[in-house]
Amino acid sequence: MTVGIVGAGQLGRMLALAGYPLGLDFLCLDPAADAPAGRVAPLLTGEFTDRRLLARLARECEVVTFDWENVPAASLRALRRGARRARICPPPAALACGQDRVNEKRLFARLGIPTTRWRAVDSHAALLRAIEGVGMPGVLKTRRLGYDGKGQAVVRTHAEATRAWELLGSAPLLYEEWVPFDCEVSIIGARGAHGETVVYPLCGNVHGDGILRLTVAPFGTPRWQRLAAAYLERVLAHFHYRGILTLEFFVRGGRLLANEMAPRVHNSGHWTIEGAQTSQFENHLRAILGLPLGASAARGHSAMVNLIGHMPPRAELLAQPGVHVHDYGKRPRPGRKVGHCTLVAPTAAGRDARARRLLARLAVGVRIP
Repeated sequence: MTVGIVGAGQLGRMLALAGYPLGLDFLCLDPAADAPAGRVAPLLTGEFTDRRLLARLARECEVVTFDWENVPAASLRALRRGARRARICPPPAALACGQDRVNEKRLFARLGIPTTRWRAVDSHAALLRAIEGVGMPGVLKTRRLGYDGKGQAVVRTHAEATRAWELLGSAPLLYEEWVPFDCEVSIIGARGAHGETVVYPLCGNVHGDGILRLTVAPFGTPRWQRLAAAYLERVLAHFHYRGILTLEFFVRGGRLLANEMAPRVHNSGHWTIEGAQTSQFENHLRAILGLPLGASAARGHSAMVNLIGHMPPRAELLAQPGVHVHDYGKRPRPGRKVGHCTLVAPTAAGRDARARRLLARLAVGVRIP
């Protein structure tokens, strides 16, 4: 059985690695000839819009999925219209919604999921009206193609608003209030072929320069877990979803405010490889192939640290007791996720102590949430 993956980054790589013990094969499509998944699976090199290569995916794969939120939804829809209609999971409608922040906010409102206050912006005058209605400080964001802190600017004054408009105003935008949040969390779950769901423990996330630096799980109160899981299941049901879905939230005064959704396996779920009974990657594959979902319970208390810019020496990482290293095989570049490492401990206190030592060793200037 062959799974097609549109996108061959580190997420595609980890999907393939999770699938081989199940006897699965993989075929990936990516514009980059040196894409990480290409080192562990056959790789078709070409644009995501290449109809010939998309047709080959449809022809050779039982199901097609994707590993990047900016894969063109139109390309996936085209797979359904070919001579051999491919099954696409998760649904392209969920991908398309997640690619437009305004549509995403409207969906959350329709499903009764709280968000920050926001306004759509398509002109400088509309930005000024949005600031009047929402207030300052706020964040001006592109509606599409922004991730890891890209495509956004903080607005504290009208002068900053003008500079933000000059920087971003060539694209459709969204303006939302700046939330002085207590912490950031994410919830990850899978929905299978018959509507069955499993939900992972809540993740506590710490970002730096818009990039996820640290995740700990399980995290937060039982009430946060119940709320986040209920919101997630509303979105899963709305799309008749199959696969892994992630919702990210700001927490302010005990209230969860949805920030965005990711219709794919997610960086904040990397801890599940060592730290959960079934990893998010295996459960994604189980879900899209119609196999029974695996248990999502934690094996202990986990921490995941992203390795940004360059890979530290493996010996230095592996010298830390209990640390698991994942090298994506990427070329070093400032701001680039090149790997991650995880650790699992019997207690939260033990995890946090070991995570602090690891962060200090890596000179990562973030604190345990």
